[in-house]
Amino acid sequence: MNGGTTPGAPGPGPRAVLVGPPGSGKSTVGPLLAERLGTGYRDTDADVERAAGKPIAEIFVEDGEPRFRALERRAVQEAVADHTGVLSLGGGAILDAATRKLLTGLPVVFLDVELADAVQRVGLATARPLLAVNPRQRWRTLMEERRPLYTEVARVTVPTGGRGPEEVAEAVLDALAPGQG
Repeated sequence: MNGGTTPGAPGPGPRAVLVGPPGSGKSTVGPLLAERLGTGYRDTDADVERAAGKPIAEIFVEDGEPRFRALERRAVQEAVADHTGVLSLGGGAILDAATRKLLTGLPVVFLDVELADAVQRVGLATARPLLAVNPRQRWRTLMEERRPLYTEVARVTVPTGGRGPEEVAEAVLDALAPGQG
């Protein structure tokens, strides 16, 4: 058995875990990838919001980033333990060392995106708490901090620039296919 690391193969854990910064396409590509694999899709940001009973932006404002990160850590642990489909993690989930360790051996895909593409996709709106002040500079800083962590946990990196969601989903499938990545 391959431990569930190949798309389409049975085994424990998610068939694909998508990581990347805001605007990389995780929440758009994830459902498309799940559909192609004939499996379910789960987003840990949605799990955090459900557990807290409020949007992430409100968690940051009312409870602070440490509380959000604790909820996020728990959401990732639960999702990795019981979800066997496609899983998207929040952009900062990889900041937690325990989360990075948990991802070891899983089919993690870093959806890499450049600032111009991220801005075009999401506008880096203030609904994203860590990008509320000077979003372009803050995004650059986040990427400088996080890029090494994304590449540490990822089995493969899929650049998303100039590609539509369907193309990115196909690229992920190709990258995770047996004999690839």
